[in-house]
Amino acid sequence: MKKSLGRRIFLGCNYVFLTFISVLCLLPLVHILAVSFSSGSAASAGKVMLWPVEFTTAAYQNVFGKPEYLRAFWVTIERSVLGTAFSMFLTIMTAYPLSKETSQFRMRTVYVWIFVFTILFNGGLIPWYMTVKAVGIVDTIWALILPNAVQVFNIILLLNFYRNLPKELEESSKIDGAGHFTTLWKIYAPLSIPALATTGLFTVVWHWNSWFDGMLLMSHPEKYPLQTFLQSIIIKMDLRYLKPEEIELMQKLSDRTSKAAQIFVAAFPILIIYPFLQRFFIKGIVMGSVKE
Repeated sequence: MKKSLGRRIFLGCNYVFLTFISVLCLLPLVHILAVSFSSGSAASAGKVMLWPVEFTTAAYQNVFGKPEYLRAFWVTIERSVLGTAFSMFLTIMTAYPLSKETSQFRMRTVYVWIFVFTILFNGGLIPWYMTVKAVGIVDTIWALILPNAVQVFNIILLLNFYRNLPKELEESSKIDGAGHFTTLWKIYAPLSIPALATTGLFTVVWHWNSWFDGMLLMSHPEKYPLQTFLQSIIIKMDLRYLKPEEIELMQKLSDRTSKAAQIFVAAFPILIIYPFLQRFFIKGIVMGSVKE
């Protein structure tokens, strides 16, 4: 169909506006990348805009040049993979029964409100730490995974997605003799890929960016996840963990270049993952947040 003049004007303005917004979102990342490749003196003087000044890789040598950083990077990868897999399993197993009608699951409403209550109120930092310590997982990788394994927001998103699926699918599977586990894993789970991709992305980003729990629950720096270790070295500038040759490298850096490298290193894996999940993102949010 031939587009009218008004329609073409609207599309043109829309493209210009979206391009402008995209550039605004991209410029800060480009600036951070330029700062991370600039010398400390140039960055401190505010000379860096969108292109590196006095190009140097000292900031990245500081991040990747010693085993401690690589070890912390591996801990974060391990935490993100195990934490996301474990959290998604619990989310699926919890959201499925809570998506049923009250006639099928009498206590559904009670359990839903119990989960919602945990969003509004929590026991506090000290009881949380005492509970983790009593379980005996402090200073282990499981201390970074188990305490936050059940993400209530993701459960609500997924159960609403399940409630939007046609009821006839479950009824037909029952006629064929399938139980709840078969229905869940062979019908509901494959159909909920958009919602699973969305909640999985939320979980990965949370695990990747988290640093506070690592600082509280890990006693030894070699067990720190990436964000916690970078916080202890770059933010606090704790030189106890640095060797003499590394102190000389730190003299070439500034607080701005170090932070820029930290931000870009932390954001890069998510920037790689997001394009593969982006096509599911909007669909998962919309279908999982509204119940017709």
